[in-house]
Amino acid sequence: MEKRLSSDFHQMPQRFAALVLAADRTGKDPITLHTGAACKAFAPVGGIPMVIRVLDTLSACDSVSSIVLCGPPESLHAECPELKRRIASGQVTWIPNLNSPSRSAESGLNQIPNDTPVLLTTADHALLTPSIVQNFLRASLATPCDAAVGAIRQQTVAAAFPDSKRTVIRLRDGDFCGCNLFVFKPQGRTLVKFWRQAEDLRKYPWRLINQVLGFKMVLSYLFGFLTLQQALLAVSGKSGVAIQAVILDDPRAGVDVDKVEDLMLAESILNQN
Repeated sequence: MEKRLSSDFHQMPQRFAALVLAADRTGKDPITLHTGAACKAFAPVGGIPMVIRVLDTLSACDSVSSIVLCGPPESLHAECPELKRRIASGQVTWIPNLNSPSRSAESGLNQIPNDTPVLLTTADHALLTPSIVQNFLRASLATPCDAAVGAIRQQTVAAAFPDSKRTVIRLRDGDFCGCNLFVFKPQGRTLVKFWRQAEDLRKYPWRLINQVLGFKMVLSYLFGFLTLQQALLAVSGKSGVAIQAVILDDPRAGVDVDKVEDLMLAESILNQN
């Protein structure tokens, strides 16, 4: 189920709608507290609000035809005049966020025609570039799947940013980090309902584990036998959605801004360019 990027992809035959999750869920977010921004999405990275950086990247991609932004609350928009301008001009369609990422994603998908493939990302992906997005979308279209998830090998991130601490999934065939990049082809949208069910079980860890992977898979993971392909096949079987991993090569794809240390890293990377 792993798909590697190559340089010989054909030109993409269709365009994507982009959905950006930008909820403001807590006033105690470390980035908000550190920067004094009205919400995390408005926190400046290199002097530019994170959400504007993401929107600029998506706007620069020929394969992205429209952008839906889910959150932050409308009451905060005055704190980011550039975002307010883009919403007013129709460059960005804004909808309110709901009380969880999966519900916000489902609400966003409902704004997009069913036959349009969707790219989902987050407002804290401050280092996202057009080339990362384009490569991910090309690879997603080049393989038979209903949904694709971006991932990167932990060693790729560590080689470029040795001081960066990322969440790592350790599998038999390697250690992987998520990239906050997802593609939903029309038949893959039902994965969001599965995601919502998993969120509803988050207070019941063993029920959640059993639903998402199954007990045998959990044991395989704990004993170091589980591969990326096996994990994706398990989730595909439970959800009824064929899921493909796209392994990205740009280490910036594996860095989102969740902690103050992430913010400092992102700014240092931008200062080098």
